[in-house]
Amino acid sequence: MAAPENTFKTRLLAGQTLWGCWAGFADSYATEVLSTAEFDWLVLDGEHAPNDLRSLMGQLQVLQGKHSHGVVRLPVGNEWLIKQMLDAGAQTLLIPMVETPEQAAELVRAMRYPPEGIRGSGAALARASMFSLHGDYIQTANAQVCLLVQVETRKGIENLDAIIATDGVDGVFIGPSDLAADMGYPGNSNEAAVQATIREALGRIAAAGKAPGILATEDAAAARYREWGARFIAVGIDVVMLAQAARAKAKQWKGA
Repeated sequence: MAAPENTFKTRLLAGQTLWGCWAGFADSYATEVLSTAEFDWLVLDGEHAPNDLRSLMGQLQVLQGKHSHGVVRLPVGNEWLIKQMLDAGAQTLLIPMVETPEQAAELVRAMRYPPEGIRGSGAALARASMFSLHGDYIQTANAQVCLLVQVETRKGIENLDAIIATDGVDGVFIGPSDLAADMGYPGNSNEAAVQATIREALGRIAAAGKAPGILATEDAAAARYREWGARFIAVGIDVVMLAQAARAKAKQWKGA
């Protein structure tokens, strides 16, 4: 039995626009609730949310069979973290702060079994192969992993064309907040210079045949980025949505 199909990757390669949301509670129950909204993909955040290997795996488990595909964001592009997360059942990884094609190529190799990569072949005892139920997992897994790299610094933008051209990079995600900060506009991704850089970057990624992605928590920004070529777009952050809804409800009744 082969490795399961990565439907997120299949849909990206087919040119579909996929709408996503950040899952930042680091909790399987909350992620299961979020999955009922049927976003196309959910970012299980290991960079800025208090997740670890087991909490990320638990969220992948509750998403199995659901419409929402779990995209795991690791804190760094570390070889052993990548190996552990893939063995735990992740198929799509989002790696922050990628600035060079050499970095991107190392990530590609970390995600693939030899001869294309260096991933250790211990999946027989791992959830990835359903504990050896998928007997052909190692022979077929390379085709089903999906690598999304985050470009979110001036150096990354300078090297964008070479990063895009790296074989095995399936999508490039522009990080507006970090990019704005690195360009000298912390907290202001709507600054004209930042927006111009984002527009050009999304266009270059799309023109090269790779999938451009981005986070936009404002509806107007999400619509704008879609017009500029983005094809996997996160339009919300669960923690922020809860906080905003709770504060609005409290304000409504405390002031009544």
